[in-house]
Amino acid sequence: MTAVPETRLALLGGGFSDDEDGLLDDWLLDHVRVPRPKVCFVPTASGDAPAYAERFLDAFRPRPCEPGVLSLFRRELDDDALRTFLLSQDVIYVGGGSTVNLLAVWRAHGVDRLLREAFARGTLLCGISAGANCWAEGSHTDSFGPLTPLADGLGLLPGSVCPHYGSEPGRGSSYREAVAERALPSGWALEDGVGAFFTDGRLTDAVTRTPEARLYRVEPDGDGEVKEQTVPCRLLSPPHSGDTVPAPGSPPGGPTRRRRR
Repeated sequence: MTAVPETRLALLGGGFSDDEDGLLDDWLLDHVRVPRPKVCFVPTASGDAPAYAERFLDAFRPRPCEPGVLSLFRRELDDDALRTFLLSQDVIYVGGGSTVNLLAVWRAHGVDRLLREAFARGTLLCGISAGANCWAEGSHTDSFGPLTPLADGLGLLPGSVCPHYGSEPGRGSSYREAVAERALPSGWALEDGVGAFFTDGRLTDAVTRTPEARLYRVEPDGDGEVKEQTVPCRLLSPPHSGDTVPAPGSPPGGPTRRRRR
């Protein structure tokens, strides 16, 4: 009997486009199981911005991987070639921008179906901002201008996602309100600098590149408010700069506080 591959997904609160140290991208590649993985950057949410794609290539070419970029706004692959390309990747890394536009373009080109197929085959899916939002059942987005709950996504990660938690004005309170009112299901709130890794839908690793950045589990408490649980994260360190500093316990399991919306 053929073994069913584990499904693997990572949410990034940073990476090559935001951080100079590269710690989150190195952490991501540490989770890949082949020596020189193929890593495909998908910049759909930014409208395939050329400068964004070049930043990815500049950051990943020196690393032990084979980086590539998938463009959909100037698509060159037919359906068969697109499927072959995506299913050949070891990592699919989705960039930030508009979550709503990202999902619409993917569905128009059938990329959503191909990503589900790749995920089921064991491809590591990941992304930052909109590229983190897209994997969940719902997310918290500014795609429409004001911060808005979006009860839409690929649903590969149960629950909802809120990126930039605590780093953008109003982001935290608006997300907590959406969860408290059940406009979004319980979910994961990432501050910039955090990485969260999921295996078969379960959180199996959580890291931070700065001592201040946190990952939270946010759930309704039944009284119109929310429970905000701090998830322990390992502190990443540059190579040869000393040992990493693990947070006590294993995620999730940090202190819980009751938060008003």
